[in-house]
Amino acid sequence: MTDPSLDDHLEIITRAIFQAGLSWAFIGTRWDTFREAFEQFDTRRVAAYGTFEIDRLMHTEGVVHSEKKLAGTVANAKTLVAIEQEFGNIDAYIGGFASYAELLADARKRFAFFGDLSCYYWLFRTGNAVPLFEDWIAGQPKDHPRLREMIQTARAESTSSERAGY
Repeated sequence: MTDPSLDDHLEIITRAIFQAGLSWAFIGTRWDTFREAFEQFDTRRVAAYGTFEIDRLMHTEGVVHSEKKLAGTVANAKTLVAIEQEFGNIDAYIGGFASYAELLADARKRFAFFGDLSCYYWLFRTGNAVPLFEDWIAGQPKDHPRLREMIQTARAESTSSERAGY
């Protein structure tokens, strides 16, 4: 993705979080419903959500009814807005780290439900530098076939943002 908006970042982070522990295909078939329910992932609108909107989402057919992940999405929208205010834009935030490990450590503190897989997925999908998949997956407790597929497709299309030694 070239020049992702703040809303794109929120959508990708949210998708990574909801895919965790579930079939990516399961989430994929419902993603249009998520987009509609979260108002096209308008970051500032989602950041303003309160208990009423969380309750609405909990009763929206087609959206995974995890109150913690729904509230986490709202918290992540607030985090993205705060990062933009603090750093000027998301690119400046991401570019401020010398390594993937440093960025991951900071992002884990800032974002809800955010682990190594979510971070790698987010950065890769937004066209930001990530370690070579083979180096990254070697440190993971299990394989991630869908992510592997995504990397292979991007390599075949010459759009991979992987960097050796990052």
